Amino acid sequence: TDKKKLHTAPVGQAFRLRPFHLLVATGGGYAGYRKYEDYRLEQLEKRGIEVPVKLASEWEVALYKSVPTRLLSRAWGRLNQVELPTWLRKPVYSLYIWTFGVNMEEAAVEDLHHYRNLSEFFRRKLKPQARPVCCLHSVISPSDGKILNFGQVKNCEVEQVKGVTYSLESFLGPRVCPEEPRFSQAPPSNSFQQQLVTKEGNELYHCVIYLAPGDYHCFHSPTDWRVSHRRHFPGSLMSVNPGVARWIKELFCHNERVVLTGDWKHGFFSLTAVGATNVGSIRIYFDQDLHTNSPRYSKGSYNDFSFISNNNKKGIPMRKGEHLGEFNLGSTIVLIFEAPKDFKFHLKAGQKIRFGEALGSL
Repeated sequence: TDKKKLHTAPVGQAFRLRPFHLLVATGGGYAGYRKYEDYRLEQLEKRGIEVPVKLASEWEVALYKSVPTRLLSRAWGRLNQVELPTWLRKPVYSLYIWTFGVNMEEAAVEDLHHYRNLSEFFRRKLKPQARPVCCLHSVISPSDGKILNFGQVKNCEVEQVKGVTYSLESFLGPRVCPEEPRFSQAPPSNSFQQQLVTKEGNELYHCVIYLAPGDYHCFHSPTDWRVSHRRHFPGSLMSVNPGVARWIKELFCHNERVVLTGDWKHGFFSLTAVGATNVGSIRIYFDQDLHTNSPRYSKGSYNDFSFISNNNKKGIPMRKGEHLGEFNLGSTIVLIFEAPKDFKFHLKAGQKIRFGEALGSL
C-alpha cells in the first residue's frame, strides 16, 4: 500500500501539469507554423503574385491565444533590462543590426558600447537631422514603418490590411471622449462613425503603420493637435506583422492598445499604439499613470483617463513632430481622424516610410 501511494502521488501531479504543457507546446508549434506561412506569403508578394485572403477560424485564434505571449513579453522586458558586460555588447548588438538591417549611422550615439542593455539599444535616439519634419503637409508619419493600409473609413469598418477589416467602435471603444460636449450632442440614432465627425462635410480617414523590429521605436505627434483623453485596453499580445494581420480578423481589437483621442483644426483626431508579442510595454511620455502588460486583467475591460480638468481645460497640446511615446521593440500605430473631403494621402500600400515624411494634406 505504501509503495502504491508513493507511486501514484507523482503520477497525479504530472497529470495535473500535463494539459498546460501540452497546450503551450501545441500553441507554440502552431505559432511557429504561422511564422513560416507568413514568410512564404511575403516571398510570393515580392514576386508579384497576389495572395488570396484566408481568415483564421475561431479555434485557430483560440489556439494562438493559448500561447502565453503576455508572460513571455514580460520576461523579454526583464531580459532587456539586464546590463550586458562591455565586451559582450558589440557582438550582441551587431547580430541584431545584421538581422534586422538597422542603420546605426542615424543614431545619436553610434558607439555600441554606450548602450548598457538591449532596452537602451531598442530605444536609441536619432541625430536631429536624421528625420527632418515635413512642413508643407498637414499630417506626417509619426514613426518609421511600413504602410499597411489607408483611406476613408466606411460603414464603421476599418481595413487593417487589404480585404481584412475591424469594427471602429470595438477598436476605439464606446464614445471616445464623453467629457467633451460635441460628442454628447450627436443624435443617438447616428452611427458611431457619424458621432465622431464634428463638422458637416467632413469624413473619417485612417492610416495603419507597422513598425518592424529594426525600425526606430519612438513615435511622435503626426500633426498639431490637443490630446484630451486616454483609453487603455488590456488584451492579448499577438504578432501584428502583415502576415498575421491578413490572417486574423480584428487583430488590433484583440491586442492590448492605448488610444489617445482629441482634436485638431479639422475636428476629431486619434492615435492608437497597438501592442504585440514582446512589445507589452507602451510608454506615453506625458502619461505617468499608464501601466501596460499587467499580469492580470479582465477580458474586454478598459480604463479611461481624461487630461481635461478644472486646472487644465485644453488637454495636452502636441506640436507636429514632438516626441510622444515609444515601444520596446516594434508594433503598430493606427491614426483615425476627421478631415474635409478634399484630404489626399500621398502614400502607396506596402511602402516604407520614415518619421517626418508626409502622409497627406488638403
